Amino acid sequence: MADCIRVPLILSICVLFCVHPIRGYAPFNGARGGSNVDNSQNQAGGLGVAAANAGPADRSPVVGASPPRRRSASWKLAEEPVCRDDLTRLCPKHSWTNNLAVLECLQDKKEETEIAADCNHLLWNYKLNLTTDSKFETVAVEVCKTTISEIKECAAEQRGKGYLVSCLVDHRGNISEYQCNQYITKMTSIVFSDYRLICGFMDKCRDDINTLHCGSISTGEKDIHSQGEVIACLEKGLVREAEEEQPRNLTIKDECKKAIMRVAELSSDDFHLDRYLYFACRDDRDRFCDDTPAGEGRVYKCLFNHKFEEAMSERCREALTTRQKLIAQDYKVSYSLAKACKSDLRKYRCSVDTNMPRAREARLSYLLLCLESAVHRGRTVSGECQGEMMDYRRMLMEDFSLSPEIVLHCRGEIETHCSGLHRKGRTLHCLMRVGRGDMGAVDNLCQKALQTLIQEADPGADYRIDRALNEACESVIQTACKHIRNGDPMILSCLMEHLYTEKMVEDCEHRLLELQYFIARDWKLDPILYKKCQGDASRLCHAHGWNQTSEMMPPGTIFSCLYRHAYRSSEQGRRLSRDCKVEVQRILHQRALDVKLDPELQRRCMTDLGKWCSEKTEAGQELECLQDHLEDLVLDCRGVVANLTELESEDIQIEALLMRACDPVIQSHCHEVADNQIDTGDLMECLVQNKHQKEMNDKCAVGVTHFQLIQIKEFRFSYKFKIACKEDVLKLCPNIKKKVDVVICLSTTVRNDTLQDVKEQRVSVKCRKQLRVEELEMSEDIRLEPELYDSCKQDINKLCQNVAFGNAQVIECLKENKQKLSQRCHQRVFKLQEVEMMDPELDYQLMRVCKHMIRRFCTEAEGKNVLQCLKQNKNSELMDPKCKQMITKRQITQNTDYRLNPVLRKSCKADIPKFCQGILSKATGDSELEGQVISCLKLKYADQRLSPDCEDQIRVILQESALDYRLDPQLQLHCTQEISRLCPEEAAAQEQTGQVEECLKVNLLKIKQEACKKEVLNMLKESKADIFVDPVLHTACALDIKHHCAAIPPGRGRQMSCLMEALQDKRVRLQPECKKRLQDRIDMWSYAAKVAPAEGFSDLANQVLTSPSKNYILAMIGLGVSVLFLMGLLCGRITKRVTQELKDR
Repeated sequence: MADCIRVPLILSICVLFCVHPIRGYAPFNGARGGSNVDNSQNQAGGLGVAAANAGPADRSPVVGASPPRRRSASWKLAEEPVCRDDLTRLCPKHSWTNNLAVLECLQDKKEETEIAADCNHLLWNYKLNLTTDSKFETVAVEVCKTTISEIKECAAEQRGKGYLVSCLVDHRGNISEYQCNQYITKMTSIVFSDYRLICGFMDKCRDDINTLHCGSISTGEKDIHSQGEVIACLEKGLVREAEEEQPRNLTIKDECKKAIMRVAELSSDDFHLDRYLYFACRDDRDRFCDDTPAGEGRVYKCLFNHKFEEAMSERCREALTTRQKLIAQDYKVSYSLAKACKSDLRKYRCSVDTNMPRAREARLSYLLLCLESAVHRGRTVSGECQGEMMDYRRMLMEDFSLSPEIVLHCRGEIETHCSGLHRKGRTLHCLMRVGRGDMGAVDNLCQKALQTLIQEADPGADYRIDRALNEACESVIQTACKHIRNGDPMILSCLMEHLYTEKMVEDCEHRLLELQYFIARDWKLDPILYKKCQGDASRLCHAHGWNQTSEMMPPGTIFSCLYRHAYRSSEQGRRLSRDCKVEVQRILHQRALDVKLDPELQRRCMTDLGKWCSEKTEAGQELECLQDHLEDLVLDCRGVVANLTELESEDIQIEALLMRACDPVIQSHCHEVADNQIDTGDLMECLVQNKHQKEMNDKCAVGVTHFQLIQIKEFRFSYKFKIACKEDVLKLCPNIKKKVDVVICLSTTVRNDTLQDVKEQRVSVKCRKQLRVEELEMSEDIRLEPELYDSCKQDINKLCQNVAFGNAQVIECLKENKQKLSQRCHQRVFKLQEVEMMDPELDYQLMRVCKHMIRRFCTEAEGKNVLQCLKQNKNSELMDPKCKQMITKRQITQNTDYRLNPVLRKSCKADIPKFCQGILSKATGDSELEGQVISCLKLKYADQRLSPDCEDQIRVILQESALDYRLDPQLQLHCTQEISRLCPEEAAAQEQTGQVEECLKVNLLKIKQEACKKEVLNMLKESKADIFVDPVLHTACALDIKHHCAAIPPGRGRQMSCLMEALQDKRVRLQPECKKRLQDRIDMWSYAAKVAPAEGFSDLANQVLTSPSKNYILAMIGLGVSVLFLMGLLCGRITKRVTQELKDR
């Protein structure tokens, strides 16, 4: 073997494929006997007589060879006694005349069939001599004349030492001559039957064979079959070394490593040349690949595709895995891949160092990354090469063990969580699940190895690469994504869109999320996103090339940069292209489905997720939980959650789960807004406005309300509000972050400016407009007003525990139970009512219940006058009963305190402190006066002492309360028991026609409670001032007023005096009912005068002036004064005389 020093490794071991008929060449083995022996003999360029039948004696002596014997030129192996029995038993008779056919038959015998040791030794010497015989070289020169001239390396070889044949075998892939190719193929099968025949291999790997105990190097100690095991042992040692951080055994020398890889490379086209794999997989080849023609690595690929079939033998599977691991270390070990991608590798400079088989450029991962980068950049890569890449990317995803980094760094995770799941990519997906954090923590190196493998395999470009995902999601793809071309990258996006829907199956859901977790950590792994955004990423985010990474950039950095630019306004600077923004939005919509799909969020919020949200396991709950605990989060996490929430406020479609739940409402009421590609908060505003439509389901309502609750935490979470009021907030409300505080600050400013009638409002028009929207939204749910909600929590649990939030129902419940509220809650509710009465549009229940009535009666009324308009039309026949009931509630509320009636407050602002100061001095700022001020003003109205504007407002209140006793708080407060005792039927009727008041008046003598009696007497007193205050009397005397008092203006008791005069005038005939009611009123007033004498001179004068007999009384008073005057004169004269007489004395 010493004379083979210069030859660069003649051939490799038989790695993975079967012997196959090569055009006209029929192989001979124990299982497949051929009949074309002579034909093949002739096709080999005359190899048979001169060379094939040459005997051992014609060769140079070799160690271990038989003693030289002279043989004739027609020497036959079949004639040797030591092989005759084996030949007769194993080989067809027609092959005996051709030494190569006999050699092929015996060396390819089945493993369980043994041949005699002497015959085995004779065959080995024969093959050894063949490789160096000058006759073979002569035949090669004749058969391969053209080829030798084309291959410069072979033309320069020294003749006569076997170098030429070795060179031709080494370059057999470049041989185009048919006869030359057949001849070299025969020589290859001879050489590859034993590693010791491979020129130079023994010298380079002798020490490693001994070190690794891979077998004997002495002739005769191993049979033919075991020789393949020696190289297989070396290959396993090479693979094991790559998978160990610190190899337990001594490392294989570099020159032997190169020899092993070179042998594997040279045997890559024909699996028959890998002797160990050939014998391990012979039956499996018959079982799975019987119809696959040999050559060009086809049998290898066929066996790879069936590697995880149940029927595949374990020994063959192991041999195939070793071969695949060698391919992972050097892509040239795959004949089909190296051939298909040769030009593309050269074109894109993917294999720079061709002299180092195990250099970085030779690794399969480097080749895949380099060519995938070209594809993603839009460069042309041949279809044949892409097909080969697809096969090997799928291979990497199916078997984690082909990635030495995974084996090295994830060993602990595999043993702990993923043992027994080796087949069909299940182990890799199990590791992905561990990497997601679903099964505990994962080592950083393991995480990095997984991320690298996903980038190498690039399953995002074609889901079919991931076999586990493909099988799990096949049914979903066939139903939900059938409109998308098979293999299209949009399949994964389609699957994400159907995540957590009824079309999704559980197994597919798990596999999809496991893969998406890693794709989400590298924006380049989404091919559509990369295609549309690579320019923007390079321009705005300093992104590297597809196959380049930077340790300085954490996962998700580039995408975070992209989405920040996606939602910038033109004033804020550079923005993304439209196509890129669409893709960024698509990814954001997908990531909202699972918090783990957002790398930055998970990285910064891992601690908070465990602390606050460990029990939130449903889809989308984790992010909602983080938003709910925003104030409690650590600073880094709070910033990420706040930014994401701010982003959602601009484009709520990011919340994919919410969009699915709200689809019926969107389709019915918000489809125009939803179809707008550039959302600016309009969709959420539309959903809020239609929150109580019949199409709204519970899931959507809960989601919308949750978003509203999150928005109150910071004003920037409301996109439209932020855009409209940003400058106003900075100017008027600096250092305020909470939205509710900002709203209060701005609305207070607007109200103060309005009350002070300033020429120019400090809050801009656009901000005032949006402020109105925010105020209306906040009025719908008490939880959107945190101060009110916190103050009333206990009261809500006590008094309104069965009332649902939303539709302002809880607020309405608190109003109805106002007397039972705690002091703190009572004060907050009073303040709320004060605001609502000033601006009825903020009264959500009123606006909701009376929505249609407002459209009917108050279309021209300003917002602040809506309630006033409704009150004026309250008794219309067209008024809706529910709205009428709601108006009455608001009237009752207004009459409890003048501060809740803005119109009255403004009209009587001078009268109230003038006449009712005693009541005001006793009042507290946030509690109702229970109608005391209004009762005070009523009395002054009866005394006709109010200003005209105030008198008009009190008249209205008197008229309204005369029809419904509930509108008189003092009467209701003091007479509730008496009404229940004396007037139960009238109270139950609730006809609002003054029947309860009339009942109390009629039963005045039966009233026991003095406070109630006083209130009834006050009613009588008030009715004397204006007949409209007495609805029963007014109704009875309506015709008489029209006939006899039409010219008399109402008010100040004028019409009442007119009727009294008509009653006393015998010439006037009043209606019987009117006459009876008037007589009853006179009796009541008489009784009232006795029971309630005047409290002072002014009260007495007022009673006289308002008395129906005031003329008579005034005449009597005048007569009396005249009599007194005359008596005074007379008495004065008498006293004057007496005084004079006294003086005279």
